[in-house]
Amino acid sequence: MKITKILSDDNGESHFEEVEIPLINQGEIGFLSENIAVKKLQFRKVSADYDYNFHHAPQKQYIVLLDGGVEIETSLGEVRKFQTGEILLVEDISGKGHKTKNLEKKERTSLFIHL
Repeated sequence: MKITKILSDDNGESHFEEVEIPLINQGEIGFLSENIAVKKLQFRKVSADYDYNFHHAPQKQYIVLLDGGVEIETSLGEVRKFQTGEILLVEDISGKGHKTKNLEKKERTSLFIHL
């Protein structure tokens, strides 16, 4: 399973990186990853006009986009769009951070899984 990670380098610049989460065939129940220890789970809803300037993540966390897409820009100006169902691993807890805004003018729901 591929996910996108957002991380900071030694100069504080944020970057995207593709990460592969290995899945193991478990027969009738499907393919599962190894267990990942988590601290908390948090649901989030943002307004239709959500547009958040540069910030860093408050903690390392997975973000699962449940309803609605988001555009993310790194501090170096790279822009990517993520859609409902995609998963991000956000690790830029220091440095210049990233910008986010809704792809559509509608309320967006996501799930934060704190690591």
